[in-house]
Amino acid sequence: MARPRIVVVGAGFAGVACVRRLERTLTPGEAEILLVTPFSYQLYLPLLPQVASGVLTPQSVAVSLRRSRRHRTRIVPGGAVGVDTRAKVCVIRKITGELVDQPYDHLVLAPGSVTRTFDIPGLAEHGRGMKTLAEAAHLRDHVIAQLDLADAAAPGSPERASRLGFVVVGGGYAGTETAASLERLTTNAVSRYPRLDRREITWHLVDVAPKLMPELGDRLGLAALDVLGRRGIQVSLGVSVAKAGPEDVTLTDGRVLPCRTLIWTAGVTASPLIATLGAETAKSGRLVVTPDLRVPGAAGAFALGDAAAVPDLAGGGDGGGAVCPPTAQHAERQGRVAADNVVAALRGTPLRRYVHRDLGLVVDLGGRDGVSRPLGIGLRGMPAQAVARGYHWAALRTGAAKTRVMTNWLLNAVAGDDFVRTGFQTYKPGTLRDFEYTDHYLTPEEVRARTAADGG
Repeated sequence: MARPRIVVVGAGFAGVACVRRLERTLTPGEAEILLVTPFSYQLYLPLLPQVASGVLTPQSVAVSLRRSRRHRTRIVPGGAVGVDTRAKVCVIRKITGELVDQPYDHLVLAPGSVTRTFDIPGLAEHGRGMKTLAEAAHLRDHVIAQLDLADAAAPGSPERASRLGFVVVGGGYAGTETAASLERLTTNAVSRYPRLDRREITWHLVDVAPKLMPELGDRLGLAALDVLGRRGIQVSLGVSVAKAGPEDVTLTDGRVLPCRTLIWTAGVTASPLIATLGAETAKSGRLVVTPDLRVPGAAGAFALGDAAAVPDLAGGGDGGGAVCPPTAQHAERQGRVAADNVVAALRGTPLRRYVHRDLGLVVDLGGRDGVSRPLGIGLRGMPAQAVARGYHWAALRTGAAKTRVMTNWLLNAVAGDDFVRTGFQTYKPGTLRDFEYTDHYLTPEEVRARTAADGG
C-alpha cells in the first residue's frame, strides 16, 4: 500500500517548522514528505536589512535545509503556481520552467507573501524591494554604485544630487530597519570618498500612516523617530509616492525628491498562489482558515503563515475577528501546530487549535540603537539592540548559521566594511518586477483545465 503523501509548499518559518515537526513525529513508513521550494534554504528574513548594509554576508541568513540529521524530506526545486483542492493536485513550476502536477493526500500551504504594490506610475520600473536574498544583495551593490558614480560626477550637478538621494517607502519595522541600516552604510562609506560631502547624501523615509511602527506603541515609535532624526533621515508621515521616475520621486504632497534609489517596503500581500484555490480570502488576500488551520471545503488542506488569516484566539479572534499578524513567531508556531494536525488526521486523532499570545517585536536600528518590546516591556538603545540581536541569534536553526552570524557581527564591529561591490548584478535592473515572479502563477481556470486533462 502506497504511503500517504504530504506536500508542504514554502520553506519560510511556517513551512520549515512544519517539515521539521513531521520528520520528528512520523516514522518513515507512515508518510512521504515533499517540500516545494525554489531554494534549499530557509531565508531568515528579519536579518535581510543587515545583508543589504553589509553587516552580514548573504550565506549567513540562508539556513540550509539539508543539515538536519533527520532530513528525509524530498525537496522539489520549484514553486507552486496552482492548486486544485478537488482533484488534490498541486501544480509546480520547477526551476527549469517545467510544469508538473503533484498529487497529494495532505497539503500544507505556507507560500508566504509578496511585496504589496499599487498602481503608481513608474513604481514597477524604478522601485526596488527587500523581500528576497537576491534583492538585498543587489541593493547593496546598487547603493555603493551610486556613491561611486556620484563621486565621479560634477559637484552640484543634478546627476550627483539624484544619485545621492535615497527614498524608503514603508514605516513598519521592515522599512525602518532598512532605512536605518542603509543610512549607516552610506554614512560610514562617505569617508572613503574624499570628493563627497556627507551633507550631500539625503535619506527619506515615507509612509502614508500617521505613526512610525504603530505596532510598537507611541513611546517606542517616537524613540525610533528620534534615532532616525538624529541620523539625518527625514521622515514624512501621512504621504506616499505619487510617481516614480528614473531620476526623481514625486510625493503625494507635491514634493519632488532627486532620487535614483526608491526602496519599496510598504507592506505585503499573500502569495498569488492563494488566488488559484478559488477559496474565501480576507484582508491582504490571506486565505480564511479555521482555528485548527484547515481550509474550509478543501479536504486535507491546511494553510498558515503570511498566506493565511489565522484566528488570533489569544487576542480575541474566536468570533472577534482578530487574526494573527504575519510575523515569524506566529508562523513558526503555526508550522508546528499544522504538522501535529496533519499527523492527527493520518492517525485519526483530534486536531488542536492554534493559540499563541504575541511575545512582542524587536527592531535593530544598527550601531548601538534599537527599540524593542519583549513581553510588553519597552526598551530602547543598547538594551533594545542586545535583545533584538539575541533573539535573532537564538532563532537561527543551525549551529553553522549561528556561528556565521556571530562572526560577521564581531568582524563588522572590529574591522568595519570595505564597501566593495561584487559586480554580479551590474547589468541587471534589479527592480520590483525582477525578483518575486508574481506573473508566473496560473489562473484557477488554467489549474482546473490541467487537472481535468490529467484525469483529475
